[in-house]
This record gives sequence, C-alpha cells and structure tokens, in this order.
Amino acid sequence: MTERSPPYQAHPPTEHLSGSIERVTFHSEQSGFCVLRVKVRGQRDLVTVIGSAASVTPGEYLECQGEWVNDRQHGLQFKALQLRSVPPSTIEGIERYLGSGMVKGIGPHFARKLVHAFGERVFDVIEDNPDELRKLPGIGPKRQARVTGAWAEQKVIREIMVFLQSHGVGTARAVRIYKTYGDASVARVTENPYRLALDIHGIGFKTADAIAQRLGIAADSLIRAQAGVRHCLQEVAGNGHCAAYREALAEQAVALLTIPAPVIEQAIRAEVGEGNLIEEPIDTRPALFLTALQRAEQGIAAGVRRLQLRLPVWGHIDPERAIPWVEGRTGLALSPSQRSAVAAAIKGKVTVITGGPGVGKTTVVRSILDILAAKGVEMLLCAPTGRAAKRLAESTGREARTIHRVLEFDPKAMAFKRDQYSQLKTHLLVVDECSMVDTALMNQLLRAVPTPAAVLLVGDVDQLPSVGPGSVLADLIASGVVPTCRLTEVFRQAAASRIIVNAHRINAGRLPEHAHEGPADSDFYLIPCNSAEEIQDRLLRVVLERIPQRFGLDPVAEVQVLTPMNRGGLGARSLNVTLQQRLNPSSAPRVTRFGWTYAPGDKVIQLINNYDKEVFNGDIGRIAAIDEEEGLVLVEIDGRRVEYEFGELDELSLAYATSIHKAQGSEYPAVVIPLAMQHYMLLERNLLYTAVTRGRRLVVLIAEPRALAMAVKRVGSNLRLTKLRQRLIEAAADAPGLEDETP
Repeated sequence: MTERSPPYQAHPPTEHLSGSIERVTFHSEQSGFCVLRVKVRGQRDLVTVIGSAASVTPGEYLECQGEWVNDRQHGLQFKALQLRSVPPSTIEGIERYLGSGMVKGIGPHFARKLVHAFGERVFDVIEDNPDELRKLPGIGPKRQARVTGAWAEQKVIREIMVFLQSHGVGTARAVRIYKTYGDASVARVTENPYRLALDIHGIGFKTADAIAQRLGIAADSLIRAQAGVRHCLQEVAGNGHCAAYREALAEQAVALLTIPAPVIEQAIRAEVGEGNLIEEPIDTRPALFLTALQRAEQGIAAGVRRLQLRLPVWGHIDPERAIPWVEGRTGLALSPSQRSAVAAAIKGKVTVITGGPGVGKTTVVRSILDILAAKGVEMLLCAPTGRAAKRLAESTGREARTIHRVLEFDPKAMAFKRDQYSQLKTHLLVVDECSMVDTALMNQLLRAVPTPAAVLLVGDVDQLPSVGPGSVLADLIASGVVPTCRLTEVFRQAAASRIIVNAHRINAGRLPEHAHEGPADSDFYLIPCNSAEEIQDRLLRVVLERIPQRFGLDPVAEVQVLTPMNRGGLGARSLNVTLQQRLNPSSAPRVTRFGWTYAPGDKVIQLINNYDKEVFNGDIGRIAAIDEEEGLVLVEIDGRRVEYEFGELDELSLAYATSIHKAQGSEYPAVVIPLAMQHYMLLERNLLYTAVTRGRRLVVLIAEPRALAMAVKRVGSNLRLTKLRQRLIEAAADAPGLEDETP
C-alpha cells in the first residue's frame, strides 16, 4: 500500500506580511488583480505584492497571507493568497489615502488641508461632525455636502463590495450596482442576480450567471433557463437582428447553458407567457422577438400606412413648373434622376432618396426644401448624430438637430416627450443618414409625426446598417411600399475625386484603382502589403509622418484610423495603445480605469448613449483636463466640455483608431484603413464601402491583396433577420384610398 503524503505538504506553508500601500502599480476593477508596492517594517526597499482585492488605495494598511516567489521577469514578489486592506492610522497614510481620489471632492491638496487641521481624527470628523469641515478656508456648504456624501457612499459601497466581491463582481461594477439599486443592492442581487445583466451597464449574462450559481441557484432551474433564453435573444439583437428562428435560438440556449432541451422549451414558453418574448412566423418559419422590437416593427408599418392615407398638407404642386423655378433660383441644372426625385418628394407623403457619394443627394434635398419653403411649408430637419445634423445644416442652410433633440428626450424619465400624444409641429420632417436609424428609433420618430405631415428619408442604403437592431432603410426600399428614388449618376465635379470613384467601384464589386502613390493631387492611395506586421509599420509611418508632412493634417485631430475589428494586432484596441504612445507619450496627470490610461490631449470616443450628458455612441472628443482633486475627466466634445467621474470612464475608450461601425454618420478630413486576413470574419463590401466614404479629403487603404479582394467580393453574408418588409406590405394591402387634406 502506497503511503500518501499528509495534506499540508501539498502546498508550502504561508507567511504573514503587513505594511502600508505606497503605490498601486496596477489594479483591474474587473478581476480585482493588483500589483502593489508596499512599505514593510524591517525591509529597506518597497516590497512588490501581487494578489486580488475589491479595492486598494495608497495609504491603506495591508494584511496578507501568502508566499514569496521569484518571478523570472520581475524578480522577488510576495504572492498574496489572502489580502485585506484597512484604512490607515498614521498621519502620512491618512493623507495619501484621502488624496488618492477614492472620495470624490478630496484630492491631494485638500487631503493635506484636512490632515493638517484634524490629524488622526479626520475620518471621525467627516463621518460624525461634518460641520467642522466648514472651519477650513474654501470649504462651503456645497463642498462639505459633496465630501460627506461621497464618504457615506464609499462606506456603503465598501460593505456592498465585500458581498459582491465574494461573488465575483469587481469594484467598478459594484459602484454601478450601488448607483442603480442603492441600499437595496444586496437584497436585489440575492433575489434575482440575472436582473444585473438587464439593469447594469457592463455586467453581462456570464457575470450574473456566476453570481447566481454562487448564491445557490441550480444550474437547471427555470429562472436560469429563462434568463439564458432572453440573453441569447438579446445577443442576437446586439448583432443587428430583430428576431431569431425558434429552433436556432433553442439550440443556442442549450449550448450556452448546458441544460436539457425540454427545460429550454419550457423556458421559452414561460418567457412568451410572461410577455418578454413574442412568437410569430417569418416566411412560415417560427421565430421569436424581444417584445419591444416586435412592437417597434409593427409601429413603423402602422406609421407609414397612417401617413400615406392622406395627401400632403401643401396640396398639389406641379413639378413641370416648380423644377424650372428652383433651377433658375439656384443656377443648377438638375439631371433627369434628380428631377424625378424632386417630383416624387413634392407629391408624396413618405419618400426615400438614396444614393452614394457625389450623386447629388444634397442638391435634390435643397431643391425640395426651396420649393416647399416658397409655399410656406413648416419643416424640421434631423439626423441620428450631432455631426450628421451639423453637416445637414451646413449643406441646406437651415437648422438641423439630432433625432433625440427633435423628439425632446427626457433623461430623467428615459422617454421622449414627443410621441403620438404630443406630436411634432411640422408639415415636413427630413431625416438624413437614414441608414443609421434603427428599428426602435424609427418607430419613435414616426409616432411623433402628425398625420397631415410628410416625411423625407435620405440615406445611402449600401452603407453598413444601423448599430442597433434592424435594417430599416433597406426594408422600406425592398417593400416597394414607399416611393424610392435611387440616384446613381456621379457628377463631373465629384468624378474628379478618386475617393468617390473608388467608392463606387467597390460598391459595384470592382477593386479600387491600384496606385502606390498616385498623382501628386490624389485624394486616394492604395498601399499593398504582404503581412499584418507590414501593414502596422506602414500605418504608423502614414499617420505619424507621411500625412502630416505631405498634406499638413494634424495626426490626432484630422486623421482617423478605421479598422474592421476591435480585437487583434490590427484591431482598434491594440492600435490605440500604440498610437497613444507615439502621439501623446508624456502628458500628465494620467488616470487608469477599466484597462485604459487617459491623459490630457488624448482622443476618446463615447461607447454608449448617455442622455444625461447629451453624448451619444460614436461621439469623438479630446480630453481637455484631468482634475485629480475632484476625480473628474473633462472632455471637449463638439465645442462643449463634458464631465466624467473616474467611475464613469468605462463609457469611453481611446479613439486614435475606431471600428468602422463606430464611424457611421461621421466624416473625417483623412481616413487610414488597415485591411488584413486577420479581419476575415468581418470583410464585406458594405464595411469597406462605409469606411472609404468616411474620408473627406484623403483616404489611405493599407491592405493585404487577398483581404481587399475578399472584402470587395463578399455581399450579404450578414443579412439581418427582420419582419419589417413583410409588415409594410401587409399594412399597405389593408390601407384604404388616399384622402385629400388640402386646406
């Protein structure tokens, strides 16, 4: 019989180590992993401690159990198996602790004041006698309230974090949970952890599922199966689809949850029964919709039908007279296709005008607006993004706003003030960049349009569809229900631009014209490369040297790198780190949160819609300042300064490089596009076409020839599953004849 070693010999005995945290070299809010430099009694040099903690702050006192390890790269370290930090008790530690920015409103300068005034009593003063703070110069009621409020919040958050960290939630997410649920956080999480995936930005199903299992919710329970089914359908919606075929969704849920198929079928029935999902066929195949998306599709079809029931409020306008009049007024002769588009719009109630760059969409829209303005027609102009609205205003000479501003979005109520009960005051609504408008937003927009009014939808249907679910513009055109004018003729002036010529070549399935350098005045360059490494080398030279030297463009403010993916060596994340090091290497102060390090001068992009701040997914800005005292980052976006607390920085990422999807609706003076076989999964014609058409003055395409050929050739492999086209056709078939509402 083999003798077994005693259990305690399986691991070396642990040691105890304690000291004050001098510096937090690294801390991941997501995983809790940290690298700390600790001052330990009896040790002359600082000790490196690695471990995991919910929260670590310079100045705190550290108690840990672990073992010494000799890392090949970093040398001797203490690997903490258990790590606990407590507020410091020494004057020096308290000052460092308070000055670290952990409490909003207290930075290094104010921390020094507090410690000098109150010494070791400072924590008690803040918590129990906050009025004493007012004795200090420069501390008024407002600042006192901020400090005491932030301290109280920190205390509650720490208690909640102990619970959440023990169930796998990192510090930053714990803060968001607290801000959403308040003091009821622990109760809410315990009651139904799957709510986190629905309610908290940055927490996905996997995190919620891990918490649920730690709380003892059975792996094959119905509550888990229902949450998993809904999560799978939300993932489908996140990829742009409005629905999923029932069979495919069930298979996806079984694979995700490893739950028997009968339990998943029961969960689907329960979700449908509770009204979270709606089941109906698409082309005779059973499909499932998230309820909100199914209702939105129905709303769009009903809205189009309602508007088409009546003639325009301005009555009959004779195109044979109106078009020569507007040509004489503008001095521009319209082409036959442009004349048809103008005629359709002044006669119609819902009209689509589509076409690529250089085909005269702007001229058509301006002509329509001039004709209708002469008739006294009231009009509203809007676009999905601030930049697109600004371009629309510049091109038409009329005020244009974002769709959210037109609909008067109320961030407190998270609802639009303009809807079917309080409609817009207009005779004509013009919506530009319509390919970007998703199903939910188009439904909100049409609900707010009064029945006598007309709608003009303008966009390029060959671009990428909206980031949100649906392909509204394509479905409207494909239905045949809405009069559509497709402009295809590239005008002579536009044809001088190689950007426009090559955009149309790509859209027609042809490779862009091959030129390493092109003529001296060219605005389009194609640089072939043999590998991803060569693409990166050329990209850095182009951005940092060639474009600034040859075209005089600022590499941060005026050059945008657009890449198909976020991950990988040529993904947005990796390129951002490299470009930041080269373009903004030594700025201070710096702040590191959520895996990014930010400094004044950095270019950043907003990742989600934040209605309180009035900044939206895809907005790009520059960091103007970092206020360590207040724990704030100030970002300049479209001429105004927006404040972000350090805990909100997961709403931003660096933007020296962005994904092509994030660039929809935006234009940049210069665009640099890397295209490699590592982007294989996303290489499609509309992706490349969208990227090329983002460049206003210059486009540089740096590509592996195989990747470029694949992108030009591939069409429609990612077609979105929707039922809108069918709903539009059915609604039109049910509609009665037109009524004339002419006054």
